[in-house]
Amino acid sequence: MGDDDTAEARAAHAAGDWAAARAALERAAAAGPLPAEDLARLATAQWWLGDQAASMATAEALYRARLAAGAVEEAALGAVELALLWFAAGDLAVASGWLGRARRLRAGRPPARVDGYVAYVAFGYRLEADGDPDAAARASDELRALAGRFDDDPALGCFALVAAGLRAASDGDVEGGFDLLDQAMLPVVAGQVGPLWSGDVYCSVVHLCGELADLTRMRSWTDAMERWASPLSRHFMFTGVARVHRLQLQAAEGRWSAVEQELGPQSGRLTGAHGWVAGEGYRTLGDVRRLRGDVRGAEEAYTRARDLGIDPQPGAALLLAAAGRPDAAMTALRAALSAARPLERSRALPAVVEVAVGLGDLPAARAAAAELEDVAAAFPGPGLRAAADTAAARVLLADRCWDEASTRLARAVRTYRAQRFRYATAQVHELTAAALRGRGEHDRATAEEATALAVYRDLGAGPDADRLARGAAAPGGLTAREAEVLACAASGASNREIADTLVISTKTVGRHLANIYLKLGVTSRTAAAGWARDHGVAPRAPGPGTPAPSAAALSGRLHDPPDAAPPRRP
Repeated sequence: MGDDDTAEARAAHAAGDWAAARAALERAAAAGPLPAEDLARLATAQWWLGDQAASMATAEALYRARLAAGAVEEAALGAVELALLWFAAGDLAVASGWLGRARRLRAGRPPARVDGYVAYVAFGYRLEADGDPDAAARASDELRALAGRFDDDPALGCFALVAAGLRAASDGDVEGGFDLLDQAMLPVVAGQVGPLWSGDVYCSVVHLCGELADLTRMRSWTDAMERWASPLSRHFMFTGVARVHRLQLQAAEGRWSAVEQELGPQSGRLTGAHGWVAGEGYRTLGDVRRLRGDVRGAEEAYTRARDLGIDPQPGAALLLAAAGRPDAAMTALRAALSAARPLERSRALPAVVEVAVGLGDLPAARAAAAELEDVAAAFPGPGLRAAADTAAARVLLADRCWDEASTRLARAVRTYRAQRFRYATAQVHELTAAALRGRGEHDRATAEEATALAVYRDLGAGPDADRLARGAAAPGGLTAREAEVLACAASGASNREIADTLVISTKTVGRHLANIYLKLGVTSRTAAAGWARDHGVAPRAPGPGTPAPSAAALSGRLHDPPDAAPPRRP
């Protein structure tokens, strides 16, 4: 490299002019090998410009150069940085390999600062990748000791607090954990922790908020991440990460058009750099598309999430149910639960309750709701508490325990409003209408249905809005599905013929008929048919099975516990 190129590249790098620094360094690299210090500058410039693949290739060359020069501690630091980059990208095997190299380079040597960086990555890997709490605890303890020994490195103190905070939260001390995480951010905000490591800290905390279903806290931490990342570089990887998290929050808030327009491209840009967040983005996009009735689009988004290592449950299972395969949906949900840690299970458990109630498998629904109660108790927070209340209310409605269900739903709706989770709020209004109707408060039930319908329409949840509008128009307080069953029964169809026509099980037909008799105040099939004739319900002759309902339509049916309740009076 000529002296002019050397001066230009180093001055541009010092000024943060990454494009100029990269151009000068790559010109020099074409003429001959760069020295280690300039390889480090080139890798940094490429990273800030968002070219993760080139940056990681340069970082590997830098690792080899340092190793050849006998700079073992610097080589170990490069190896652990590569481990963190590959871990973020979602390639756990390569990440583990680089972490192993760093450890081997440090084996048998006196403690050094780099060991704290190794311990931090090891902690995250053990806690998140292989779910080994004991190994994570050992890494956390090692990190705390190294932070105390090398207290002149603010990053190590930050790492120790992050590890302690995440460990406390994973053990159920959520408030204590966040107190530690708040303290950990002080050196980050002060600019005392490198950008790669700071970004990982932000990601870890925002991910924890998402697992806890605490949208208020997630919103606060995403705000902080955006304030930190946005001034640094428009190509900065963590600017994109923060944007995906913002779009996830907008999905909960009901800004679905913005999510549909932007979340796919944002996730695509992150695919090679931060596969975890990209996969979570695609999963959220799939959920929005499913609720809008775009089954094919939802399937595509869920497939992309799965390809990036993110299990797209429970949404993918609800698509199976929508295709007329609720048993397959339940199998998929159980498979997801079998591979999940306790806190992770809370994502799928509400769907298990919905699908199980729809299938009439009330023991399974009760078990899932009870487990969700346990998770909410173990990890206190408003989001999980509201999810547990809603799941419990579905089971209580199926058991015709109207008063207790109403109490749970009243608490859930307050939380969902505070969390600005609009679709969940609409669901709770719809469930509340079912509870009120069961208590005979039909005017209040109609008002709750109208509220739910208005929210569904405002969100763009067309299939839910159409379903609820049809149900509201059904006579006698019947749901849309009950009206269909009554129409078939009024034609003289047997339970088997009704089941074949509506593509449901004979057991479900029996439950619907029991609900119909109860709502209409009749005791026989003949009396129900007479009531249908007197109230303008046209008989429907049995015929070939109707097409499978849409995803959103089926999801809506599963939100209506009285539709699947057993023949039991209050």
